[in-house]
Amino acid sequence: MNVLVVGGAGYIGSHCVRRLLAAGHRPVVLDDLSLGHAESVPAGTPLIRADMADAEALRSAVREHRIDAAFHLAALADVGESVREPERYRLHNVVKAAAMLDVLEAAGVRRFVFSSSCAVYGVPPRVPITEDMPLMPVNPYGRTKLEAERRLEIAAGAGRASYVALRYFNAAGAASDGSTGEDHEPETHLIPLAIGAALGRRPPLTVFGTDYPTPDGTCQRDYVHVEDLADAHVAALTRLDRPGTALALNLGTGRPHSVREVIASVERAGGRPVPHAFGPRREGDPPALYADASRARAELGWSPRFTDIEAIVGSAWRWHVSRSR
Repeated sequence: MNVLVVGGAGYIGSHCVRRLLAAGHRPVVLDDLSLGHAESVPAGTPLIRADMADAEALRSAVREHRIDAAFHLAALADVGESVREPERYRLHNVVKAAAMLDVLEAAGVRRFVFSSSCAVYGVPPRVPITEDMPLMPVNPYGRTKLEAERRLEIAAGAGRASYVALRYFNAAGAASDGSTGEDHEPETHLIPLAIGAALGRRPPLTVFGTDYPTPDGTCQRDYVHVEDLADAHVAALTRLDRPGTALALNLGTGRPHSVREVIASVERAGGRPVPHAFGPRREGDPPALYADASRARAELGWSPRFTDIEAIVGSAWRWHVSRSR
């Protein structure tokens, strides 16, 4: 297929582009490069620098490249920032996303893979989290992801589109060949922050809360390798032939790891300590979040190849170290 990857110069998007190429598809990237990096787009892949709601750029891309399907990965994704700037998040993640989908549908693109989030669940009643649990996001970021899912659901219900919404847990790691990795600024994710602290490139890490009802008192999360996420996007294309298809699937390993465990893994990967200090809990941080991804296995034939935190952290460590050479 010819696949428009909106946000394809970003962390997860660029990995999706590589996986599409490896599977024989023809990706076209549309990205405004406000958060993405042009150098992350593989050589020879068309890159359209434009806002995702730029109607003319979208229509031109569909005409010129005969687009069959679209991946949408262009959301703002910082939970803390969404609390401080909720209207900006709604404008970008909901209003602009809806405008983009309207243009693409009108241009004849009816197959979508949507980058969603486990944030749509909020604080779950139990773990592991299954797709049939209540959708009760507790922050603006999660609410915008849920609104975007609802927009796709309406289109699918009317027979105008088919979609798969992939609810990621904690994306992590770097490309196996060392070509690209997690490069955000400001950075908010635990693994790159811990690696940066160990390398002396960032301040000491702050661990938020040590009194959670978990085995070591720190939060537990489900870390899923970015290449596994990309594999799921490509697999989702096979489910989009029938108009009205509407799937929401969890993507995770089902294995929770605590903040202390991640710090220890970074220390083993680098053979050096991670400077860190302990602080109070952050508001809204659930004690544990991890996935039941059995539905993704059944629907897509997908299962993560990277299930060990050491392999995930090791790939990230190697990429970050290589950037200083």
